[in-house]
Amino acid sequence: MNSTPATAHQPHVIIMGGGLAGLTLAMQLRQRLPDLDVLVLERRSHPVPEAAFKIGESTVEIGAHYFENVLGLKQHLVDKQLKKFGFRFFFSEGRRDIEAVTELGARRPLPVGSWQIDRGIFENFLGQEAQRRGIRFVDQATVREVQLTEDKAGLHSVTWQAQGQPEQTSQARWVIDAAGRAGLLKKKLNLAKGNDHPVHSVWFRISQRITPDEWSADEAWRNRCDSHTRWLSTNHLVGEGYWVWLIPLSSGSHSVGIVADPRYHPLEQMNTFERAMDWLQVHQPRLFDELDTRRDKLQDFAFFRRFSYDCEQLLSPHRWALAGESGRFLDPFYSPGSDFIAITNTYITELVARDHAGQPISAHVKVYEQILRSFYDNTMALYLDQYGLFGDPEVLPLKIFWDYTFYWGVLAQLFFHGGLTDVLALQNLRDELGKVQQLNVAVQGFVREMSAHSRKRNHAVMLDQASLPWFVELNRGLSDKLDGPAFRARLQRSARLLRELATEIMDRAAAEHPALDASLDILSAQIT
Repeated sequence: MNSTPATAHQPHVIIMGGGLAGLTLAMQLRQRLPDLDVLVLERRSHPVPEAAFKIGESTVEIGAHYFENVLGLKQHLVDKQLKKFGFRFFFSEGRRDIEAVTELGARRPLPVGSWQIDRGIFENFLGQEAQRRGIRFVDQATVREVQLTEDKAGLHSVTWQAQGQPEQTSQARWVIDAAGRAGLLKKKLNLAKGNDHPVHSVWFRISQRITPDEWSADEAWRNRCDSHTRWLSTNHLVGEGYWVWLIPLSSGSHSVGIVADPRYHPLEQMNTFERAMDWLQVHQPRLFDELDTRRDKLQDFAFFRRFSYDCEQLLSPHRWALAGESGRFLDPFYSPGSDFIAITNTYITELVARDHAGQPISAHVKVYEQILRSFYDNTMALYLDQYGLFGDPEVLPLKIFWDYTFYWGVLAQLFFHGGLTDVLALQNLRDELGKVQQLNVAVQGFVREMSAHSRKRNHAVMLDQASLPWFVELNRGLSDKLDGPAFRARLQRSARLLRELATEIMDRAAAEHPALDASLDILSAQIT
């Protein structure tokens, strides 16, 4: 523990980046350690624009729990953001008759939900709330230089400049890079690492609501979904090699994005708004119709050629760390961005708290780093080489049910029930967790093989997730309060459920696709 009190130029923690990751980390640190002096340096000017600011607007259960309950921001979410109606998938490649294609989603909201977040509104609020909580937040601040020390008693130095002010140097025991893709420490320490996921994305916002419920006059189709609120979902329009997102924002705008594997749909086909519209006219003509008359409502347009990346290291025993997109980024298909912010911030907070109390952190850094690597690798398995089956109405729903079960049954359980930072509990569960992770990888490979043999029948049906009691209960169970033994029993039940689900998938495939015998043997070995 550094016994020297923090001064105006010597905080305990300097966070470089005042976006979603940096500001939420600052709040979590102050919540855990009320006497901690935290300085947040943000290069953008505040307030930031609403709607057309940043992507990453859809949250799922871990991120939502983090914002609502860990940070205590539920009232803002209720008052200023939109309650999300889950994920929804339409197998609408090349189709205008939306009522005649397979739809996967819930008829009614599930017990534990999440939010659609207007990032501009949210980050403006976070900047103000951080200051109310005693955090020093400086916008229009450019980091000029970072000097790290490995001296256990030493301080890191950050030279920075606020607009219109002279350069100054602040020293701190901890330095956190939350500067997003700028990756200040990643570049300095040569930590950047590629991966095998070459997918790209283009996106834009329009200043008007998109209402998929009105895409058909068929009353039976409209009434499949309670209250005609499909527009509140993160709607996925899927086809082979790609998916399109539709995310409503509380400012009244709508976020639209195309995410594609270049092996199927090269970026050059969609890297301007006009090209993206031409592409939509072919692949998602019903959405094209909706947007074509609103071209004057366009608010922005941007793209990433290769948005997914890895990182050699996120946490260091020398008291630095990378948070949010400064470290790693997976894929937006299941909206995991806020989840990984929540998980990484929780580990950083635990390390800072231990260090602040004079406790050693090296062993915890090692364990947490291994867990973060495991989370990344296992979640990456959900996306890697999987885009080819996104247009398969028979197989993608099976994969999505599996992915939800793995997420709610394992990853979310660890976060919701306090197992994330409990090193002893994690060590005791290591074998069980290792087995379900291996099974997940095996299932991902199996559904890819299954799709290669699928007839890809696209029926006019809604696959209602809310009609499955076990699925609803898996979601509801996230809100339970579990102690140590109950938590371990819950994870063991989740492991059994995953094995049962894998067996059902395997049995279905065996009945319909005899050519899968070899793949069936491989998956069967993982189940047993």
